[in-house]
Amino acid sequence: MFKLLFVSMVAALALGAYNISTGHDLFHVPGSRTLHNTVRETVGETVRDGVRSAARQTSAEFKERASAGVHTAANRAEEAVTSASLTSKIKAKMALDDLVNASDVDVDTDGSVVTLAGTVASKDQQRRAVRIATETAGVTKVVNHLRVH
Repeated sequence: MFKLLFVSMVAALALGAYNISTGHDLFHVPGSRTLHNTVRETVGETVRDGVRSAARQTSAEFKERASAGVHTAANRAEEAVTSASLTSKIKAKMALDDLVNASDVDVDTDGSVVTLAGTVASKDQQRRAVRIATETAGVTKVVNHLRVH
């Protein structure tokens, strides 16, 4: 019985020594997966899944930010067109007016707020320029910085 126990221990040590020298787990049975390989595959799959998930989230966040940026740019472009349109309307009305000299009046539009600046010859010209701007559709406020010379 002592011999049987001794032979079993020697066989176990020989199997362990062989497995260690070949890079397998201590008690690896040939043809089975090693604990090291199982852990490596599980960790690899977990990392791969995490990277894929992060990429999907990053892609969704990127699309969301890009969409918001496009909307912001479109809104700003629309505001710029509206501002330029109001400025053009006011300058055209002033050019057609007999009292106001349009070349002496600077018109600046920010949204629906119009600022008039420059020098006019009389208080009547100043009032008329402000009135033309005020009566233009789309204007909510007129800031008068006109000086009478």
